[in-house]
Amino acid sequence: MFDLSVYDPWKPDCKQPYGAVTSGTQVRFALRPLSQEGFSRVRLIARFEFWENRVREVDMTWRSRTLGRDLFEGSLFTEGYVGLIWYHFSLEGLDGRTETSPVYQLTVYDGTERVPDWFGQGMCYQIFPDRFRRTELPDPAGMVGGRWVHENWEDLPQFEPNEHGEVRNRDFFGGSLKGVEEKLDYLRDLGVSTIYFCPIFEAAENHRYGTGDYSRIDPMLGTNEDFSRLCSEAHKRGMRVMLDGVFNHTGFVSRYFNGDGSYPDVGAYQSTDSPYSSWFHFQQWPHKYDSWWGIYSLSAVNEHDPSYRRFMFGGPDSVVRRWLRAGADGWRLDVADELPDDFVEGVRAAVRAEKPNAAVIGEVWEDGTTKIAYGVRRKHLLGGHLDGLMNYPFRNAAISFLLGGDAQNFYREMEQLRENYPPFAFYSSMNSLGTHDTLRILTLLGVGSDKMDETKGWRSRFVMTPEQRELGLRRLKVGAVLLFAFPGAPTVYYGDEAGMEGFEDPFNRRGYPWGKENQDLIQWFSKLGKLRKRNPCLRKGTIEYIQAEGHVLAFTRRLGRDMVLAAMNAGDEEAILTLDWMGAVDLLSGKNWRNRDGALRLRLPPCSGTLLFRLRL
Repeated sequence: MFDLSVYDPWKPDCKQPYGAVTSGTQVRFALRPLSQEGFSRVRLIARFEFWENRVREVDMTWRSRTLGRDLFEGSLFTEGYVGLIWYHFSLEGLDGRTETSPVYQLTVYDGTERVPDWFGQGMCYQIFPDRFRRTELPDPAGMVGGRWVHENWEDLPQFEPNEHGEVRNRDFFGGSLKGVEEKLDYLRDLGVSTIYFCPIFEAAENHRYGTGDYSRIDPMLGTNEDFSRLCSEAHKRGMRVMLDGVFNHTGFVSRYFNGDGSYPDVGAYQSTDSPYSSWFHFQQWPHKYDSWWGIYSLSAVNEHDPSYRRFMFGGPDSVVRRWLRAGADGWRLDVADELPDDFVEGVRAAVRAEKPNAAVIGEVWEDGTTKIAYGVRRKHLLGGHLDGLMNYPFRNAAISFLLGGDAQNFYREMEQLRENYPPFAFYSSMNSLGTHDTLRILTLLGVGSDKMDETKGWRSRFVMTPEQRELGLRRLKVGAVLLFAFPGAPTVYYGDEAGMEGFEDPFNRRGYPWGKENQDLIQWFSKLGKLRKRNPCLRKGTIEYIQAEGHVLAFTRRLGRDMVLAAMNAGDEEAILTLDWMGAVDLLSGKNWRNRDGALRLRLPPCSGTLLFRLRL
């Protein structure tokens, strides 16, 4: 009997306020069972998970009977509590019959601190530094890692294992910070407001996720001074810079572990008397040690170690604060759910102390409010920890819709996220269609799957047919409209706007195709980026769904009296959307629409998307 007509937590006449609430809020609930069911008593039963699962019961008061339904109302106080509340309703009849509702989630967060809101408003551009742009062919002599450099920028990255079964990731292409600096005007014209770099500190591998020295920019990328100059030039163009904080592990080749002796320091691998020895855990020193997901080159760090914490965030000269002073405007925390909550809290406190308006975004692949890692419910979004998360749930739902899924599923998955997330986190989400850890979005949309049933060699050689590429481009344009219209930061992985292809890592990490870009696609992304920058509705407006059914997804972003409609048709047939608007301007084409017969009929061609600004005539 329990359906949305009885209780729907997304509806204001059932629950107020909507979604997550700040601690101290009184939350009001209303339940409307059918009168013929004969329920005489309704109880709200709430379990406060972060208060050692304390349970509170509230008898809901019968208020009225309307249209064959009884109305029961009750309130729950959240004073002094921060965490998740799991609640359900118990309904009892005079005959002793009992019904129980599903269990619902209520997120209660600490809303006392102001959270920077700039990240979620603008376009973010993710750069894999070795592959974006090089200014000259670098000489790797003397650099750690035994690296070598591809002379041909268009080479395929090395992916085949060596005789030991290892893919060492020691092949470089020579992208640099100066190369990025040369293209700052291109990024500005694209509409970018935040540049997010994958790791840029010295490291043996081309991905640089096994940090060798946190105090030094990798010499192939440039110098510390080059980084500060880049930040200064980005700031002049209205752009901020976000760094990748890889604090869960260091490199086997590093100043701290020093597994191959590349550094003059005495590392933990070389002596138990090393000042870094307590940073790592050895089952059998020195050859058996904890590493990230068993990858020997990524030595796992003990984040509880006091000296490691001091090094990372414990004072003015800590890693976190030093690079903010050097020009960075925020940190993205790699594998944030593998860092202890109090470690993340320490990073956040250091960031706020050094640069109060800097942002801290975390890598979490699921709903960040319900994430459990190492048996612990994480506090990522409860205040005092992270300002936002990478929004992989958005990516998954968007791709499903673009590949022919029901728009209703996108709506339900995103509304569930909006209900669970505090507003600051929902509107600061890092939304993307592709990252360095996923297939190139054009390939996925054109081919329709990851082709993991084929060999890796087959995937390395694969090039889409003209038909697949055309389909991928049409779908990507629709996806870009969704990406730039949705709350949160539209994040573009370098080269996706240029039409780059490729399956998984490392095929998604080829060199940017300078001189061979898909200019039509770049213009599309640029137009969307500029619209996002100019239109406050798209940056800060509330969201309301107009239609989410079949292949049609439409929602509005409203700010004050202004409203923008985002409408997408992912199907193969034309769709018609009827709006009770007096008129509208198509922001992508400039075309004017007028209401002639009491309703504005919007024609959506197959596989298309548009943005309409409502006219008030």
